[in-house]
Amino acid sequence: MPLITAPVVTPEEPTTPPVEIPEIGYATVTYVDPAGTRWPMTDLAADWYTLADGVSGLGAAPYVLTSDPHPRGGARLRHVQPQPRSIVWPVLVKGADHLVFTANWRALARAFTRTLREGPGWLEVVRPDGTGRRIAVYYSTGWDGRGQTATGITWDSAVVTLWCEDPYWLDLAPQVVHRETGTQVDYLVPYPSVSSSQVLGATTVTNPGDVDVWPEWRITGPASVITFTRGDTGESFTLTMADTPHGPLLAGETVTVSTDPPRVRSGTGENLVAGLDWPGAVLWSLPPGETPVTFQLDGAEAGSAVDLTFYPRYETA
Repeated sequence: MPLITAPVVTPEEPTTPPVEIPEIGYATVTYVDPAGTRWPMTDLAADWYTLADGVSGLGAAPYVLTSDPHPRGGARLRHVQPQPRSIVWPVLVKGADHLVFTANWRALARAFTRTLREGPGWLEVVRPDGTGRRIAVYYSTGWDGRGQTATGITWDSAVVTLWCEDPYWLDLAPQVVHRETGTQVDYLVPYPSVSSSQVLGATTVTNPGDVDVWPEWRITGPASVITFTRGDTGESFTLTMADTPHGPLLAGETVTVSTDPPRVRSGTGENLVAGLDWPGAVLWSLPPGETPVTFQLDGAEAGSAVDLTFYPRYETA
């Protein structure tokens, strides 16, 4: 007696184009592994690309809100804490034959999982106008095939979850503010005049991002005492070079002050953090919008300079 069975259906290779991604739209996406190798994620001609269906985690950062009960009802917000984010990233991998597919599958698996041993990779999103944002990612889970008939031979797909310790996206292009001391003049030649040996000047720094940034400062000598002040809050920090093992900065020598994490290093790698005016020093941040800032270098001469650098941070890709 013949038996009636359900037909065997062989799943076809997904063909969903990866160009239109939720919350991004049309964009080019690249994954950069810890070794610096770039893996295009939206090239349909490649042997791997992102499947648009299922992409998530590219919107606003997650938050935990802490509140206190209010005597008249409801509550009052006390604290807002940004949380790490998770990005779900479906990827199709294929190859001309089983050996090519297997090599591609293994290579991409290593590109993601090596973040757990060598530091984060980066997910970059570039818009059609050339602007782009990136976020540091660690592999969390998901590099496993479908486990269905016909998969794992010349193609398969994985739904990868990437964990981001900093939930904010960084601009690909840094913002740089440069100030340099001009040529000094003789007080009596050709007539009594004054040139500052201290203040490089007050300026307004614009942060075009959505949240605070923690800038890095690079100071080029000559300089003996370095003070940076945020005008709207009065917060400041002073680095007295005489209080460090290095001594005053000579012409062409540099020192770099990082505000997150707090760090002060000379151009030769010396730790100069003891030269800061603790406990009053505040390594302040730059909020979104415009902030008045003053750069002051005691002992400045021609060639003394300050370079402030930061990458704007954004809520979304």
